[in-house]
Amino acid sequence: MRSLWKQRRVDSGGNLEDALCLSSPSVGERKVNFSRIMSGLADTFGDHEAVVNLERRRRLTFREYHRITNQIAHILQGPLGLGKGDRYVCILNNDNLALFHWGMAAKSTSTCCHANYRDSLETHLYQIDLVKPKVVFLEHELMSTHVSPLLERGIRIVVMDGCEESTPGVDVFSDLLTKAPTNNTDIEIDDRSHIILMRFTGGTTGNSKCAKYSLDNILACRDSFLELPDGDFHEGCRMLHIAPISHGSGMTVLPTLFSGGCTVTMNEPSLENWCRYVQEERITHAFLVPTIAYRLLEMQEANKFDLSSLQTVLYGAAPMSPSKAKALVERFGSIFVQVYGSTEHLAATLTLGKNDHLIDQSTEGKLASAGRRVTGAEVSICDNEGNPVPVGELGEFYLRSRATCLGYEGNPEKTEEEFTQGYWKSGDIGYADADGYLFLVDRKKDMIITGGFNVYATEVEAAINSHPSVLMSAVVGIPHEDWGEAVHAEIVLNGSSEVCEDDLVAHIRSQIGSFKTPKTFKVVDQLPTSAVGKVLRKDVRAKYWKSHNRRIA
Repeated sequence: MRSLWKQRRVDSGGNLEDALCLSSPSVGERKVNFSRIMSGLADTFGDHEAVVNLERRRRLTFREYHRITNQIAHILQGPLGLGKGDRYVCILNNDNLALFHWGMAAKSTSTCCHANYRDSLETHLYQIDLVKPKVVFLEHELMSTHVSPLLERGIRIVVMDGCEESTPGVDVFSDLLTKAPTNNTDIEIDDRSHIILMRFTGGTTGNSKCAKYSLDNILACRDSFLELPDGDFHEGCRMLHIAPISHGSGMTVLPTLFSGGCTVTMNEPSLENWCRYVQEERITHAFLVPTIAYRLLEMQEANKFDLSSLQTVLYGAAPMSPSKAKALVERFGSIFVQVYGSTEHLAATLTLGKNDHLIDQSTEGKLASAGRRVTGAEVSICDNEGNPVPVGELGEFYLRSRATCLGYEGNPEKTEEEFTQGYWKSGDIGYADADGYLFLVDRKKDMIITGGFNVYATEVEAAINSHPSVLMSAVVGIPHEDWGEAVHAEIVLNGSSEVCEDDLVAHIRSQIGSFKTPKTFKVVDQLPTSAVGKVLRKDVRAKYWKSHNRRIA
């Protein structure tokens, strides 16, 4: 029998899953009734809190969460008329999106697509035109900007909060909910071929792409977090989400749920409120992106509130400066766990555990790494031809497991380019050391070639960020007549009004040498970030190349 992976192919819509079904005819379909799985969780954990939203004061037990997600599934296939293959898009804040997240999506035959509530109208319309949904679930605050263009596209709208007056083509979620039955839908889906979810990539190096997932992809994500050596998911754990659960933070919803823990969501990205909620809700777990974690180091509120209930703080979505990781551990204790994952390979793939964050001579160098491989995930470091490279040599990270998504919606070229033999080619450049730690050097598109030398922005940023006056930085290549590109840095200071450039240059040179040290610096009040908090180097880079012919990826 031929390999399942080798039979994956791309059709005209950029789909991989049809080939997957054809590749194993002797196995047959793998049916799953997710309503029954959720019934088991409701029976086991009953009146324990499953989902809490803080601003809207919504508290749902496991039984209540199971019932309301059953009702939503009935609404989709009943009054909204969504059948197999039909799509709906959620442009929702964290609290409402929690109702449509992975605990519900597999209870119906339609396909859910998560948009980021914090993105612009232009981005939302681009995503909607790509996905072509029949229905969009919308927050009331977005009605003034979104209703007209959605209705012009013939899309039915469901607004989550009540309206003062009825709007043709717009349904009110609470009205639909009161009429919906609470019993299990008892729908069976194939856990390998049926697309239950679509999510958009972060778009940090180019336009966002739409990844597609089967239920098995989603459950593989759950399993990877439960297998983390220091994840510590347990009955009664409380996971606080300040980042959008439409993206990386949402990967922890199912491991929390299946452990008997509680998902606690915030709608407003306020770090002061985050500190308050940790104290009031006795939060044990949290997920932060590095740019948010850095801010904790300069906030008085981090001392004002009692954060001692925190047991595990996961961080990811971008590399963290080793100096800042060290400072966080010194400030808050060894509660930090780095997780490397991605939209396309939806799993905790590499991890740097709590012991790796204990600072001594044997471990300090490991803080610069993305950690070791998580059980169940393949990470191969390959050259440009896809061949594995020896330990210590640079290559591109290739990722493969049950969590590898089913390609990109409507983008067969990118699907063909980035997926091979079941691997997703991440675009991340790095190497492995003799102890199995993998070091992420940079994104392939962010590599700077100056005077014939390769300079990796992540390495330079780590050196800059280790200076006591710097909070964060972004390093890019800018036009240079002789060298092609020159290394340039934009920096945000850490509460200082100024920094001596000669002192900064000397500090950087002592760590990475002269040719990697930026030739120019610019102090800025803030750096451009995505809606999930990743620094957008492409936006920093673009303004310097406006009048040049070089294409900005």
